[in-house]
Amino acid sequence: MVKDNDQGTAANLPFLALSAPGFSTKSGAVFAAREQHWCARTPLGLAVLSYDHVGRLLRDRRLRQGSYAWPQSQNAQGSFAAFWQRSVISQEGAGHKQLRQVALAALDEGFILSLVPAFDAIAQRLCDGLKTRRECEFQRDFALPFSGQAICVLLNLPLRTWQSVARDASTLGLAMGLNYKTHEDEVNAACDRLMHLADQLIVSAERGEDREGLAARLIGAAQKFPKIGRKELLDLIVILIFGGVDTTRSQLGFLMALFDRHPMQWQALKCDPSSVPNAIEEAIRAWPTTTWVTREATESFVYDGVEIAKGTTLHLLVHVSAKDPALGPLPEFDITAKQRRHHGFGGGAHHCLGHFVARTDMASALRALVVVLEDFEIIGTPRYLADSGNTSPEVLPLAYRLAPDV
Repeated sequence: MVKDNDQGTAANLPFLALSAPGFSTKSGAVFAAREQHWCARTPLGLAVLSYDHVGRLLRDRRLRQGSYAWPQSQNAQGSFAAFWQRSVISQEGAGHKQLRQVALAALDEGFILSLVPAFDAIAQRLCDGLKTRRECEFQRDFALPFSGQAICVLLNLPLRTWQSVARDASTLGLAMGLNYKTHEDEVNAACDRLMHLADQLIVSAERGEDREGLAARLIGAAQKFPKIGRKELLDLIVILIFGGVDTTRSQLGFLMALFDRHPMQWQALKCDPSSVPNAIEEAIRAWPTTTWVTREATESFVYDGVEIAKGTTLHLLVHVSAKDPALGPLPEFDITAKQRRHHGFGGGAHHCLGHFVARTDMASALRALVVVLEDFEIIGTPRYLADSGNTSPEVLPLAYRLAPDV
């Protein structure tokens, strides 16, 4: 239950049909709602629409991560639901803090930067493939194989295994949609295969056969925490595979779609390749693969005039918040502009564990692409998942010209 002290009752808040098929966070209804209030009612709880409120609520200790209850809300059964409720995403308090400490120690900056030559080599090989033609389906021909092979580098797996790893990671993404039940069997099967892979990685590390991959690093980092055992390490590996493949694949596609809409920005990047990190941040701000993150109230409290009852779900619309007029004039996409910090990787205690991996491997991909492609455009009919929850380009057909000197 939500009550607005200034406007009377929750009925006076704007309403958004967040759970409706085809709902888009880009719709005029969303921006109209933000003009009325910083939040809106939805069938799934509150939607938070302003930049400042999203930032503050991401860090509010009266809220817990909200997607822990997603499988239950979908009446999910089987291995994925069990994994999700055990995973670091669903944990809070001391246990959650320890899991994050282990993961972040394993993914420290020095280790990730040591992988950049391998990320660069993957991107270059895929760009070499683009040189043999003048059209491609970008998600199939670059984004997916790049993200799949990059996660193999992180795991110290042979690159030839990327297709099965990427396929199963992408299948887990189906669990985040409103039509989850129609995919439940394949999601559970993919979860089982990734758990088996994680187990093999841990066995290899325990035998000393792998001393450099993520599993070995997780085992080493976990030595300080007796309560973190094999099951917790398996879950960490699977969640990092899931997030690693899906985020990079999706965000690379959105990055190229934005450059298609703003071709002068591509030319600006070609003139100044050092802008690659800025371009990635701007793409995450302008078109993030995660359009909202969820939190749940662990107690009843009043926040900026709105009474929020214990158990209320808050959907923090990070995409909408990045376009808040309160931030001042905002370009749709400008890689040279100095923007305020976006919330595309969440924030607070549940800030994305793999954000530095994603930023680093996407930078390798973009550095290679900007050298090889003189310009490009989307042709045919691209296909995107709905702009709600986790979204992604599914099909992104491109025609392109090669740079003269490649």
